[in-house]
Order: sequence, then structure tokens, then C-alpha cells
Amino acid sequence: MQKLKYITALSIGMCSCAQHPPDAPGVNAPLAQQRPPAAAPEAAESKLAKVIAGAQRTDDERARDKYRHPRETLEFFGIAESMKVVELSAGKGWYTAILAPFLNPNGALAVTGADPNGPADSEGTKNAKDLAARLSTDPVDFSKVTVLVADWKNPGTSLGPDGSADMVLTFRNLHGWISSGVTDNVFAATFRVLKHGGVFGIEEHRAKPDASTDPKQIGENGYVPEGYVVKIVEYAGFKLAGRSEINANPKDTKDYPKGVWTLPPTLRLGDTDKDKYLAIGESDRMTLKFVKP
Repeated sequence: MQKLKYITALSIGMCSCAQHPPDAPGVNAPLAQQRPPAAAPEAAESKLAKVIAGAQRTDDERARDKYRHPRETLEFFGIAESMKVVELSAGKGWYTAILAPFLNPNGALAVTGADPNGPADSEGTKNAKDLAARLSTDPVDFSKVTVLVADWKNPGTSLGPDGSADMVLTFRNLHGWISSGVTDNVFAATFRVLKHGGVFGIEEHRAKPDASTDPKQIGENGYVPEGYVVKIVEYAGFKLAGRSEINANPKDTKDYPKGVWTLPPTLRLGDTDKDKYLAIGESDRMTLKFVKP
């Protein structure tokens, strides 16, 4: 049986060395420029724009919109307010603060995170506590969020009943799963929970096409070659349905002393060359849409 914990701060109800596929390449597949899909129906589009501008988000979060393009990204994935959505490794809730009120009241959102009762010095534990506090202090916007603590090292970990979700999303987490050796388990759980035709949306820091796919190096610099991502996700049973350059950043040279965390918002070097890294902005990112056949 899988190890799975539920945290109900509100009525909060739905719900990496990685094994590499044979001959997984370390070279990106050619990028196809793709425009976002046709605009959503006016009511849904207006609601998403309103939610992104809403008071449930912090000023610091809104300041990241120019790099993360949440509206365009979610529209590319095909979000609809009646969907059942799972957000993997939600952190402190940057995207949760958009997804939860958008899906309320007609849809549902489940998020996974670390155990808030884990090691006190763990960043994951701190993030989980911050997320739980955030959800509990805003019962209006977050009343239909389910928080799951999944054991990614357990191959039987569940994200909910099989075939129950319309969409699973993850933002800038894949490098961590690769370095921890748990991608197979994450992808398997995602495949099980999705309906046939359901969407698996991935945003990730994009490495140079010829960058190494060694899990240790990926864990150290945070960047993953796009072609490699496509290969391992399709190996797990998904089919690539689209690529977008919404979150591309050609200024990102991907050769920094502290990897991707040299750039904002982390700025791991502190004041050293801070203005230089602020001028570059956040990382160059792939935005990929997969479907479960």
C-alpha cells in the first residue's frame, strides 16, 4: 500500500539517480514555435485574468508574472474552470494561488508537497508549513484544495483514484526528481490518475541541447535538455501534444557558478553581480504539453 498523508487545514477533497530509458539522448529535439491555442471562452478568460490580478496573490508573486506568464501558460495547457487538476510539488503555492480560485467552485485542485512534520531544517518542510498556513488563512479562495504528501520513493504512490484527473501540472520540479531518482514513480502516478486524453503539463529550466543528462549534474545546475525530457516522458506512456516558447529567455546563458539558482528569484550569489543577473531575468524554460492516450 502506498504511503500517502492528507492535510485538511480547511475542507481541503480530490484529490532522482533516475532510471533512464534505453538510448535516451542528451540532445534537444528541434523546437517548433507554437502559438498558444485560440482564446478561451470569454467568461473563463475573464475569470483567469481576474484571478491572476487577485488579492490572494502577493506583490512578490505578481512581480514574477513577466517571467512566468501564468495566463498564457495555463491557456496553452488548456485549463478550464470545471477541471479536476493536480499540481505536483507546489512549493509555497505560487501557482496554487492562481489555480485554486480559478477552479473554485466548479472544479477541484489537489496539490502535493513535502511533509510539514518533516525535518525542521528542510526547505521542503518549511515550504509545506508555509503552504498549509496560507491555505488555512484564506478559506474563500482555497476552500476546495486537497493537500497530499506523496512518498515519491514508493512506486505505488497515488495521486487519487485512477482516471480521476483532467490535468496534472508541474512547474520547475523535474530536475529535482531526476537527481533524486524518482521520475519513474512520479510519471507512473501521474499516468494512473489522469483520464484518457488528460493533460500532463510541464514547465522546466531548459539546458543547452548538448548538455549532460547525468542526474548528479542536473541536480547541481537545475537545467535539463528539452529533448531528454520529451524522451523520458514519452517513454512513460505519454504523447507530446505541443511545445510553446511562452517561457523562453534567450538572455539565459546557462553557465553560472550556482546553476539556475544564480538567477532571480533565488540570486544565490547575493550581491555579487546582482545587477547582471537581474538584467538576465529568470531562466530559459521549456513549456511542454503531453497527453495520456
